[in-house]
Amino acid sequence: QVQLVESGGGLVQAGGSLRLSCGASERTFVIWLAGWFRQAPGKEREFVAAINWNGASTYYADSVKGRFTSSSDNAKNTLYLQMRGPIYEGTAVYYCAAGMREEPITGTDYCAHDKYDQWGQGTQVTGHA
Repeated sequence: QVQLVESGGGLVQAGGSLRLSCGASERTFVIWLAGWFRQAPGKEREFVAAINWNGASTYYADSVKGRFTSSSDNAKNTLYLQMRGPIYEGTAVYYCAAGMREEPITGTDYCAHDKYDQWGQGTQVTGHA
């Protein structure tokens, strides 16, 4: 099973930027679909962004399109989520997730939690208005 470790969380001011990293225990190209989700206290975990195994396709929640960028560096076994403000007012934990099954991604499959087999422990991001 691939292990995932997120890092890069912290405080971000309004309009600021932050880059999250997700280190994988295996080469990132073996991860069929890599996703980023976030969860605020008392709320459901929601999809943020995803990238397919070769980086050719990326997917974003409407709320972050144009401001967030998902990428991968196979040489470093690392996934990234570059975020430009406004990021999120309040505190949320960002998780990266790995979907290992080589199956077609259709419609909005990339948003579905059950498309992902492994999850990291998360990194906390606090945004200030």
